[in-house]
Amino acid sequence: MLLVKNGRVVDPARTMDATLDILLDGERIAEIAPAGKISSSNDFEVFDAAGLIVAPGFIDLHAHLREPGHESSETIETGTRAAARGGFTAVCCMPNTKPVNDSASVTRFILDRAKTGASVRVWPIGAASVGSKGEAIAEIAAMKEAGIVAVSDDGKPIATAKLARQVMDYCCSLDIPVIEHAEDVSLAAGAVMREGVTSTRLGLAGMPAAAESVCVARDVQLAELTGARLHIAHLSAKESLEQVRAAKQRGLRVTCEVTPHHFTLVDEDVKYDSSYKMNPPLAAREDRDALLTGLADGTVDAIATDHAPHEPALKDVEFDRAPFGITGFETALSVALEQLVHTGRVPLMRMVELFTSGPARVLGLERTIAPGQPADLTIFSFGKTWTYNVKESASKSRNSPFDGRSFKGGPVATIVAGRLVDVKTSHDEQV
Repeated sequence: MLLVKNGRVVDPARTMDATLDILLDGERIAEIAPAGKISSSNDFEVFDAAGLIVAPGFIDLHAHLREPGHESSETIETGTRAAARGGFTAVCCMPNTKPVNDSASVTRFILDRAKTGASVRVWPIGAASVGSKGEAIAEIAAMKEAGIVAVSDDGKPIATAKLARQVMDYCCSLDIPVIEHAEDVSLAAGAVMREGVTSTRLGLAGMPAAAESVCVARDVQLAELTGARLHIAHLSAKESLEQVRAAKQRGLRVTCEVTPHHFTLVDEDVKYDSSYKMNPPLAAREDRDALLTGLADGTVDAIATDHAPHEPALKDVEFDRAPFGITGFETALSVALEQLVHTGRVPLMRMVELFTSGPARVLGLERTIAPGQPADLTIFSFGKTWTYNVKESASKSRNSPFDGRSFKGGPVATIVAGRLVDVKTSHDEQV
């Protein structure tokens, strides 16, 4: 049993913000009470969270763990260790592995590996099409039975409107979301960053914002046609956000996520450094400002990292030749505090929602601190300053644009199924 005492408990699902003690009994929450009201016992392990914020366990809807097939860049073991270090208690891993997770056997392989080597919960996402090739629908029902929580052809969109409709129809009957990497591949072909003044100055091929929003428009209409649960991954464009907002107002089951790098950095920040190369690319300042508005007003459902590790040999090349993607587990919370809470744009409760009950709702789950609920907690500091050193990352990869950046506040301890899987030693402060 583990007693987490004296923490400021922030739980958006219950609109709770109070100093409380939480008793964890094995994999479940046993009791919650005002500070000092739970009788301590020699049988308890005690974590003193005085001066810290205790939240429901953070969920990352969008990550790449690279196993099977790309273990030189990441494994389930190293990726989930980095996730735990960043405060995440569950990660949804995308299917663009080798082989692609398009069958129950690959899904079971991932879950079996997670049982023996993962620091946090691993929730696989299955491919929407066979091999993610966009030609034929994958074995979605069999994968759901094996343990997937959603489907996606992430890394690229579902190739055609006809196939997207079939996938949505099928997933509607199974009641799982379709997660879309929204991109019109004909508009994005050959591009390595967002089209604009900076791409022209750098001499790099750019893709217009419409490459994303055109695909979002297609999929929102198909979601209306089929009644499916549609989730737009790593949304980056103002026009895309407006379409999601309008879809919600019409009562459609459409949700979206935004990454920390898209609500922090802009295309003007791009330089000849592949740690600034991701897909969708860093957008214009007006897009970034629209995302910040969407995070504040409830249009955006979740913050997701799109943690996309690549071994240094792949990234340490010319910008044009490098693969898309950056790491994100270890900096997400601190970037969110920096950009959203410390600036006054978003209340702390809302920021926690974007990491907890927000992503849980996308998956049709509950995320709250209550007796009987899973003993998953994220404990973080609000104001302790620290500097991110990518060389000390738990990930196998080093492709982060936030290397050397100083932050105010960040993860302190991560508890999964009642077990401390990551804890920092020095964390005293007032919140």
